Amino acid sequence: MNWDDIRIFLAVARAGQILGAARRLGLNHTTVARRLTALETALNTTLLTRRTNGSELTQAGEEFLLSAERIEAEMLAARSHVGDADVAISGTVRIGAPDGFGVTFLAPRLASLTARYPDLTIQLVPVPRSFSLSRREADIAITVDRPDQGRLIARKLVDYTLGLYAHSRYLQEHGVPQSVEELASHRLVGYVEDLVISPSLNYASEISRDWNPAFEVSSALGQVEAVKAGAGIGILHAFIAREHADLVPVLPERVIPRSYWLAYHESARTLRRVTAVSGFISDLVERERSRFV
Repeated sequence: MNWDDIRIFLAVARAGQILGAARRLGLNHTTVARRLTALETALNTTLLTRRTNGSELTQAGEEFLLSAERIEAEMLAARSHVGDADVAISGTVRIGAPDGFGVTFLAPRLASLTARYPDLTIQLVPVPRSFSLSRREADIAITVDRPDQGRLIARKLVDYTLGLYAHSRYLQEHGVPQSVEELASHRLVGYVEDLVISPSLNYASEISRDWNPAFEVSSALGQVEAVKAGAGIGILHAFIAREHADLVPVLPERVIPRSYWLAYHESARTLRRVTAVSGFISDLVERERSRFV
């Protein structure tokens, strides 16, 4: 077997399509397809069912994926050990993060990292979705749940809280609720429940079982903007809401605790670019831990 063929197989398995893998590898579609065929011929089996809209692993492909990832990890470890890989902290690292944390906290602070390592490219994908590290949709993922599946290296970054907020103008016009029960007489801003990516983000019931928003926004930052515009009372990240002087806490005793976690695939543990970025993020959060309290 040829290592380059295995590397191409891993890229296709993670991308779920030959075209997407070809783009990430910097190869043309035909070359990737041909190398896959060569690998299947060498193994005398079919690893992928190829369709017009993507590729799906066969049972043999699922089994070979585990072996291929072990081979990849050993190759990365060997290259790093002899000083041939990532010595200069170069290449691309993609970070997947919730939009609130990604946009308001990470985005303004990552420039110093790229200044430190001119050959390093950072891709920040701050969207309200989950990322598969095994499929390399991201190299590093920031999550709101402790990862418990897959061969991942994970550590807790920081605890944070959410609470009720409204624009001062809204409260002047509609009054300040003095109890959870009084929220029912106010306009509420919430999230789109069927688009919530994690049970940890379906937190409205921790405020009230009768939380019925009139305006639903599928991103944390979108909810902040709606509340700032006077659309109603919303459940916002406290570390974001505190940045806006015109947002006023409502029923401040009602606090929802959550945590951010950082994770990356264990096969990347010898990649200095990944460990450098993950360490940078951890150090950032530690230095500004008080922001999240």
